[in-house]
Amino acid sequence: MQKLGLRERLHENEVVAAWKSVVGEFIAAHSCPMSLREGILYVHVLQPSLHYELDRVKADVLRKLKQRFGARVIRELRFRLG
Repeated sequence: MQKLGLRERLHENEVVAAWKSVVGEFIAAHSCPMSLREGILYVHVLQPSLHYELDRVKADVLRKLKQRFGARVIRELRFRLG
């Protein structure tokens, strides 16, 4: 499974499904986790002001994700505006 990348894909789907419960309804309505690659979760953010706010609370969001999925699954967050 790991050679095919299926394990990471499974974790990616789990993170997408849990995003709203981790970050809250408002943030989830204006952002979306796009991919999980080598422990880095890439999140698409719709507005510059939300991008700024997420950068401010990044450590908190990352801590919650690590608690839920483990430090091996998600070790870093990167927000992309667009």
